[in-house]
Amino acid sequence: MKTTTISQPIPHTKTTNAPFLVIGGNGKTGRRVVERLKALGHDVGSASRSSSPSFDWNDDSNWSEVLTGVKALYVTYHPDLSVPGASDHIRSLLTIAKAQKVERIVLLSGRGEEEAELCERLVLHSGIRATIVRCGWFNQNFSESFFRDLLMSGTLAVPNAHVGEGYVDADDIADVVTVALTEDGHGGQIYELTGPELLTFREVASVFREITGREITVVDVSREAFVEGLEAAQLPDGMVQLVDYLFNEVLDGRNASLGDGVQRALGRPPRDFRSFLQKAHLSGVFA
Repeated sequence: MKTTTISQPIPHTKTTNAPFLVIGGNGKTGRRVVERLKALGHDVGSASRSSSPSFDWNDDSNWSEVLTGVKALYVTYHPDLSVPGASDHIRSLLTIAKAQKVERIVLLSGRGEEEAELCERLVLHSGIRATIVRCGWFNQNFSESFFRDLLMSGTLAVPNAHVGEGYVDADDIADVVTVALTEDGHGGQIYELTGPELLTFREVASVFREITGREITVVDVSREAFVEGLEAAQLPDGMVQLVDYLFNEVLDGRNASLGDGVQRALGRPPRDFRSFLQKAHLSGVFA
């Protein structure tokens, strides 16, 4: 689940002629992939509305310029592949990427989202060597998005609080994306990424209480009450609709199973939620 980040963006990076390009390089996974590629010594660009040249999903007039010289491309779609028009944008991007001779593409996709699976098929059948990284809810939703504010408020009022979700760590996602961009053997793969266990919101709250010492109450609310709460928090209209969709349609039990993508791609187990929360707590995020 991709939500508005509260983390500090990475410095603006020029995209032109960089052989590695991350679309959405300021996001939860994008900035981590940029950091990893740079650490490996690769020339990498970050494309966003604030980059130079800029990249806007709603304006493809300069996409050829943005993709000039790019050989390997990581695509994160904002706000989510489930929104109307996403598949049209992905289709246009693939047309330009082929014309610019992009050789490899990795797409961040949504787990259990039919609309996202349409975008996956477009990418896998594009003629470009492609890898799909399919994810559900991120651990970092609780430290780098408005979920943090919900935790800190002491009350987590959400629908479907009893449904288990295999929260995946953004660092695991970034590790998988990085190997898919830089190593052979990942073309045509769909990696479904989760953590090592299913957790309900009640169990998340229990771990949060144990690690931070903060009291938190979980209330299972109706869809209508949840939307009213989102609107009261002054989230943008589009974000309210997206979060409502993710909580009330995707979080309906369809993803209450574990994936093996981290193990298949990296040969190691995924990071667990407790370790993530301990690290976040020590960093002062919940102070």
